[in-house]
Amino acid sequence: MKTKGIVRRLDDLGRIVLPIEMRRSFDLAEHDRVEICMEGDSIVLRKYETNCLFCGGSKDLKEFHGKQICAKCAKSIGAL
Repeated sequence: MKTKGIVRRLDDLGRIVLPIEMRRSFDLAEHDRVEICMEGDSIVLRKYETNCLFCGGSKDLKEFHGKQICAKCAKSIGAL
């Protein structure tokens, strides 16, 4: 993994501030969700994208019982 050479300190609550250049590069805005995961001995941050539980689509999503479902799949389920 290539580093950008930016070093940040954790605050008392374990938070860091992502530099504005990185937020712009990854199209991260205030209140966007970020996924935090471990890969080997690294911590990886990714912009969290939600998808439809059934088809994996990302358009016209609605939440149903805590899960994301697109309008097309919701319509198909309604036809059952």
